[in-house]
Amino acid sequence: MPLRARQRCHALLAALVTLTATALLAAAPPASAADTWTEAGSDRADPLTESQGLTSVEVPAGAANRYTGIGTIPIGVSSRGWNHVGDPDASYDGHYIEPYQADSGTAKMFRVQAPDGTWSEYVHTLSSGEALNNSWVAISPDGQSMLSGEWGTMTRLLVFPTPGVNASTSPSANLPQAATVTLDHAVRDVQGCDFLNATQLLCSSDDPAGTLFGYTKPLLQIDLSAAPTGSANVTGHVTALRQLPLRSSCSGAFEAEGIDYDRRTGTLRVIVVSPGFCVLTDSKTYRFTRS
Repeated sequence: MPLRARQRCHALLAALVTLTATALLAAAPPASAADTWTEAGSDRADPLTESQGLTSVEVPAGAANRYTGIGTIPIGVSSRGWNHVGDPDASYDGHYIEPYQADSGTAKMFRVQAPDGTWSEYVHTLSSGEALNNSWVAISPDGQSMLSGEWGTMTRLLVFPTPGVNASTSPSANLPQAATVTLDHAVRDVQGCDFLNATQLLCSSDDPAGTLFGYTKPLLQIDLSAAPTGSANVTGHVTALRQLPLRSSCSGAFEAEGIDYDRRTGTLRVIVVSPGFCVLTDSKTYRFTRS
């Protein structure tokens, strides 16, 4: 090829590369910066009634925060085999939901209290390959979708229609899995998640190994590619923000538990249960503020 022809060809290729790169950059969503959460205080967590999860309640106005623990499970619920309660959540319209699991079986249960105070139960039959545990729920800001997770090392979160809120749900019918959040990084032993906004979650991980992010018990941020609605699958970008506080008069294994974000005050709260005997004395609900 003559020199001038080669030069024209190289110039054309360079122009095409520039145009392609510009188009790709324009089409790519902006990166989401990870927040910094600074410890702002703590409160003692009662080992019987405040050791599994917590949520702030907006309706009715002035309602107290709610907690879960082995001591909050009604006898009528535990006598039917639902002997473990996880991290609850409340919708902005006042529906309160607790996740339950049994020691064995093929189902999970979600116990829902409506704004009028009445309770109902929604049972989900496990899908093929789905883990039995039911550690937490997180209700989307629009109230229509609910996320849940599985124990162990996982690369997904589960999406359900929110029982009692989404019109497609009924206590007399199986609560189906609607979609999946596929994560770009594995997470381990997630004990709770809560929405900051329609496409962003904060999660507490009880990871005891520390091999996924370089330290144990991380606070995680998950940025979703879209709000979880209907049956459409979405993806989630995982970022480890910091290690949760691990302070106690006793040495041994701590346990990170439930998490709550109160949008009214901008306060994040996470329960960390102390090791050994100190589970009774200095387990804490830590408070964080964003900076």
